[in-house]
Amino acid sequence: MKEECIICGAPLQYLGADEAMECVLCHKKELSKTQCIQGHYVCGECHMQGMDILIGLCLKERSKDPVEILEHLMDQPFCHMHGPEHHVMVGSALLTAYRNAGGEIHLEQALLEMMSRGKSVPGGACGFWGACGAGISTGMFVSILSKSTPLATEPFGLSHLMTSRALEQIGKVGGPRCCKRDSFLSILAAVDFVWQHFQIEMEKPEVICKYSSKNNQCIGKRCPFARSLHP
Repeated sequence: MKEECIICGAPLQYLGADEAMECVLCHKKELSKTQCIQGHYVCGECHMQGMDILIGLCLKERSKDPVEILEHLMDQPFCHMHGPEHHVMVGSALLTAYRNAGGEIHLEQALLEMMSRGKSVPGGACGFWGACGAGISTGMFVSILSKSTPLATEPFGLSHLMTSRALEQIGKVGGPRCCKRDSFLSILAAVDFVWQHFQIEMEKPEVICKYSSKNNQCIGKRCPFARSLHP
């Protein structure tokens, strides 16, 4: 088994109902369904420790390719194989590539907002809510660039359509979850959506996964990004 628990490396287990947990790092107590088989629980905030460098990294990027930007973020120490950090990184990579492709946004303000919103989506939302946080992150991205609010008309609709497009692609592949796969699927859906609705052309590369050796639940050839599918 590859490492899953960031404390001891043991596999994770998901409980049928919320139980009172205490984070082994900050000792915050909260309800959760997730812990490792050795009983370690790490809260979302501690799991994302170190993400404060993300905004600075994105501001230095000049690429129009959100997958390239995302992989740069995935290479940072704060990013694990799986975890709620992806809920922030997907939207951040898209905002950055959108700006670099000619989109008119105040990138630093947009990234700060993305950080705030993305962090609010807990780990495990993919399995427990029926809505992967990476897919939701694309809806946040469109909501931010279109200045949507609960009272908006067209921006309200566009942000929901974007989330549904991303979740559709994730749902077609099925589980078990892979934060890398679901992030790539979400970003590729967003590139097409942004061109269709905003006429901003971000780059859309062929994605070949380099993370499968770190994923205990890799689905192999069923994954659209499996190396074996790309000669």
